Amino acid sequence: MSPRAITPLIEKVSPVLLEEFTLDKFSVTSNGFLPSQAPLRSLTDSYYEPWETLIRTVPGSLKQRTLRFQVDQLPVLSLDRLATKAEWRRAYVILSFLTHAYIWGGDRAAEVLPPSISIPLLQVSSRLELPPVATYAGLNLWNFTSRTTDFTDLDSIHALHTFTGTEDESWFYMVSVAMEAQGAYIIPIMMRALESVRTRDYATITHALREMSCCIRKLGLLLDRMDEKCDPTIFYHQIRPFLAGSKNMASAGLPRGVFYPDDVDGRGRWLQLRGGSNGQSSLIQFFDIVLGVEHTSRGGPDAPAPTKPPPPGKASSEPPSFHEEVRAYMPGPHRRFLEHATAAAGAGRTDDGGGGRGIRDLVSRLPATETATAEQMALRAAFQEATGALGEFRGRHLQIVARYIVIPSRQQQEKQRRAADGGGGSEVVVNLANVAPGERSANAKAAAGLTGTGGTELLPFLKQARDETYRAGFLEPGA
Repeated sequence: MSPRAITPLIEKVSPVLLEEFTLDKFSVTSNGFLPSQAPLRSLTDSYYEPWETLIRTVPGSLKQRTLRFQVDQLPVLSLDRLATKAEWRRAYVILSFLTHAYIWGGDRAAEVLPPSISIPLLQVSSRLELPPVATYAGLNLWNFTSRTTDFTDLDSIHALHTFTGTEDESWFYMVSVAMEAQGAYIIPIMMRALESVRTRDYATITHALREMSCCIRKLGLLLDRMDEKCDPTIFYHQIRPFLAGSKNMASAGLPRGVFYPDDVDGRGRWLQLRGGSNGQSSLIQFFDIVLGVEHTSRGGPDAPAPTKPPPPGKASSEPPSFHEEVRAYMPGPHRRFLEHATAAAGAGRTDDGGGGRGIRDLVSRLPATETATAEQMALRAAFQEATGALGEFRGRHLQIVARYIVIPSRQQQEKQRRAADGGGGSEVVVNLANVAPGERSANAKAAAGLTGTGGTELLPFLKQARDETYRAGFLEPGA
């Protein structure tokens, strides 16, 4: 068919259908960054049964301290039999879980992975454009099953795999899955809003921002349900250690990170990688892009502008902001979608030459209240409501972090102090995943206490992200 014949057909396609086609290119579905259907429960090819058998028994094998032996006995399987996107994702979930179970599943952290998991993990990670580590995608996006097609229903979804076998761990992952599903509908709405900046379609943008505020509040309600089935003590002492990465983990026994053999002869490379973190959610970063929230690299508005993030595991002379760096821990298509959204926001120049930074820039250029039209005042109010809602959401997350990490960490440090006052406790390097509550060495505090599994200093980072969100809406940060 000639280009002339195709053009009228394209013009007849509705904007909604064209938008869906564009989003599909970035693996953004009707469920947002989740797949359109629940992930595979298993690889049906019997060739991969050794993987499937082991992943089903991870919690028991960890308790019995047999997991490393079992992994060491695995053959190096080829990925040639993987055909569909869902199968490649399934392989990544299995191998990334086995990797973290192997690293943290003994008396001390394992610095060297066996070829049986490192070789296929390196290959599947390259295919999916992800680092060879347990990421948010592997722990959450591709690791659930559902009794219904509604993935927002927390009571109907369940994790396919956990390290501990506890309901607490499954619930922890599934709260994020439900939030991703809940936020899905707002993605095309906000993309249309970004496109409306150029024509100054105030009504469309205002409506979209109001919908966004409503959406973010729904996410907050889901986040508030975390403590229904996830106990803070179980999370901190049993679940969280297995989510840790190999970056900045010298005090936990990984001074050089982890060695990944890339052939059976043992040649390979040392990598220092972040662990799984909700900071790797593309949805929250999408909200930041839409609202023009700017995150600095070192905790202040005067910090140097971040550079393009280096590949995972590689050093950089000038560190990027955490929010930019973790994009390398997102699936490639999702990362490119955020770049697409950023370009859409940056390209939103108005017909009179103004704009250039999307909705926030348009709002900042509105006339003063006394001379603004009703439409302009409504737009400003809707924008401030949306940024306020996102700031409040980040405040809620801070409260979760306080309950699930800060308080348990301080309780543990108090036990250590009492033990030290009693004359006990020597400084030894320990494996974070297997230390009983109250026995973790003091030199592991930096890695295990108030540092996130993604490698960030939690409270200062989260407070800064919240305050930067409020500032984007021309609002004073909360206390």
